[in-house]
Amino acid sequence: MEFPDLGEHCSEKTCKQLDFLPLNCDACDKVFCKDHAQYERHKCGAAYKKDMQVPVCPLCHVPVPVGRGEIADVVVGQHMDKDCKYNPAQEKKIFIHRCSKEGCKKKELFKLLCDQCNDNFCIKHRHPLDHNCKHSGHSISKAGCAAIMRAAESSGASNKLSSSWLAQRLRGKQKS
Repeated sequence: MEFPDLGEHCSEKTCKQLDFLPLNCDACDKVFCKDHAQYERHKCGAAYKKDMQVPVCPLCHVPVPVGRGEIADVVVGQHMDKDCKYNPAQEKKIFIHRCSKEGCKKKELFKLLCDQCNDNFCIKHRHPLDHNCKHSGHSISKAGCAAIMRAAESSGASNKLSSSWLAQRLRGKQKS
């Protein structure tokens, strides 16, 4: 052995492993290997001094004090039955932005405002053509023209929308 004083033996009676990075138990001040460093692993008699946990009520998120020898689940259950100040009406609602399209009851997480009419819409009705936008007199962008062409192709009305009409709409956009 080159380094006889390096490391310490585990204090667990069944282990006694030589550990070069021993861990001290902060409750009983004994030295343990990594396998026996936890209170439960070496059956620490002083663990009650250090192992203080305060459960939190899952409904009102308030810490619930638990006395020594009491079971945390039972105490939290009693708190929920008697002292809990949980009010479901105060719970934060996530999907609050309702679609302005007539007949649509969909709600979204964030606002999707139309650039032309400034109304809020769901993802399905966010484009001006999808919600029959009132302010359709504005010129259409190239992306808008592409969307119109896709919609026309899917509905079979591609012959109604000619490329000259789209070119005229794009020229109107470039002038402004």
